[in-house]
Amino acid sequence: MLSAPGAGAADARAADAKPVVTLSKQQAGKGGEITVKGGGWRPNALLMMLICGRSTPDRGVIGGTNSCANAEGRAVTTDGKGAFRKKMPVAEPPVPCPCVVHVATVTGEQAAADAVFVVAGHPLAALPKETGDGRLAVLATTRLEGESGILTWFGAPPARQLVLTVGNLGSTPVKDPVFEVGTAHGVFAPQWEEQQWRGTIASGRKAQIKLPVELTAGAHGDYQISLRYGGKVLAEQPWGVGRPWGVTLFWILLCLVVPAAVFRIGMAVVDKVRPRSSRAPGRARRRPLRRAGTTAKAPKPRRAPGPAEGSTAAPTDGPASTTAPLPWFTPDSAPSENRPTTKGHS
Repeated sequence: MLSAPGAGAADARAADAKPVVTLSKQQAGKGGEITVKGGGWRPNALLMMLICGRSTPDRGVIGGTNSCANAEGRAVTTDGKGAFRKKMPVAEPPVPCPCVVHVATVTGEQAAADAVFVVAGHPLAALPKETGDGRLAVLATTRLEGESGILTWFGAPPARQLVLTVGNLGSTPVKDPVFEVGTAHGVFAPQWEEQQWRGTIASGRKAQIKLPVELTAGAHGDYQISLRYGGKVLAEQPWGVGRPWGVTLFWILLCLVVPAAVFRIGMAVVDKVRPRSSRAPGRARRRPLRRAGTTAKAPKPRRAPGPAEGSTAAPTDGPASTTAPLPWFTPDSAPSENRPTTKGHS
């Protein structure tokens, strides 16, 4: 497929174009509003605009996004020509000025541009002194060392060591350099944290740098670890963090154990509260169980009723016993076949 005449030159100019940022106002107070315009960016790129303190266009943002008013930042997407126009509120950064409006890409190839801005009424302080003419460059492949323990599987913060070899390309030694380690997740901009390496790198020498990197508790997914020195990104390293399945297992067990425990407690309470009857209606009383090894006692024989009045029956040995008459007849009216009849004297 043939390209249109001059298309290649236009693409080359677009690739060589340097991102620029211009402001509608060079000074404004907190609560105001400014318009930010830009050009020379990648087409359809997602950008983040921030007001940052302790920064200049030549030295960049010292301290990373920790020096910026992140809550009042605004996101914008460039058009097909790499230009944009967006309004943003004026906010005071957490550190003193000099201040800039910092615009940087969120995804893809990193690019950034700064425009000088004065926040009216905000404190002003001198920038920290530069370390000298020492220039550090990465000489070997960057890697992450370390392994996740069992606690990470249950949501503990994942931790690694960023290991790289740097060389001093400047004319003066670099003593105790301060690096910035950034962690980015997804499409979000990296969060920078300053870390100082103790040691001296002489001119023309190299040294192995080890810096700790730690994420937040429960972090998982794809992360991008960046290392910056002197406002320049030296290295980037991807980091894939697994999901803490131990937390998921804990919640599953909790959802099963707690309802079972509540059910058992509820049944115990119901068993204690409900009324107990001594004998259920319409049910025969149960005989007590007989213990093993015991013999059943023979029932006592019922004694016969005693002799009636006037009878000549001989008294029995032993103490006299009386038997209660039955309720439906008296001893005098009880029939007896062996009762003798009384005859008159002849």
